[in-house]
Amino acid sequence: MSQNPNIYLNDPDPLSELLTRLDLKAEVYVNGDFCGSWAVDTAGSKRIPFHLIGSGSAWLHFEGKTPQQLTTHDLVVFPHDAHHVISSSATRPAPALVNAPIEHEGEATNMLCGFFEFGNPALFPVLAALPSVIVLKSDSEQKGQRVAGLISQMLNELQQRQPGFYSVIDQIAFLLFIELLRQQMASGELETGLLGALFDARLGKALNAIHQGPEKPWTLSTLAEQAFMSRSTFAEMFSKTVGLSPMKYLTLWRMTQARHMLQTTQLSVSQIAQQSGYESEAAFRKAYRNTLGEPPGVVRAHKA
Repeated sequence: MSQNPNIYLNDPDPLSELLTRLDLKAEVYVNGDFCGSWAVDTAGSKRIPFHLIGSGSAWLHFEGKTPQQLTTHDLVVFPHDAHHVISSSATRPAPALVNAPIEHEGEATNMLCGFFEFGNPALFPVLAALPSVIVLKSDSEQKGQRVAGLISQMLNELQQRQPGFYSVIDQIAFLLFIELLRQQMASGELETGLLGALFDARLGKALNAIHQGPEKPWTLSTLAEQAFMSRSTFAEMFSKTVGLSPMKYLTLWRMTQARHMLQTTQLSVSQIAQQSGYESEAAFRKAYRNTLGEPPGVVRAHKA
């Protein structure tokens, strides 16, 4: 045993760090019985919709895919906010019936609807490698005991309605999202993209360094050192996995975080430039415009 063990949780893993920086939130906003003929589409909010079948059955209609039956405890998530229809029928309903008032008679399906979203709306390729729709069937090996346990706990909370259950079910939904990402990685679906890099033991260290200290004077060499790799190997592996060179990614992270500060704080452009790793405000303004396509003053003007 080490003489000086670190007993503090003060070194978050790369995925935890990024989700914290982007302020991931989850909310369940519908828990109801859908009776008779019904159809819903919850896309269009620029968030990440999901549906959970509490009991009964439904049908998923998704462009380019054969209608798929959903049964008790099936979970479906739309990482890119794609339009979809969940309905009572295997036949795709007419557009006029989608989101029409719910009937009160007929066979009932209990369904939960919610969403995941990033409170920090940085335009980051966090979910780029994920498919347009993810279906976790209750009887599939992919779902696993952890997801099944979380779903059971959520439904139990909704049934018992003890004090604080609103907060509990939202936190459980948050955990479900992280489990979803873990399962996608374990299935080999995220070999490339930002999430794939976050799960990589070496690239994750370099990404964590960028996310935790964007103001530091990073170079290709110092980032490669964080990953315990040579410059050339690191640059090649990073670019191939993430889709951007390490230095372009660093600049993109700095500028999106700068935009968030412009939107949410009263810091001056000069102060934000320093916190973004630029000694010169002029150099920061140039980098901001080149990366995001507009000067930083535009954000402040819209805020006012």
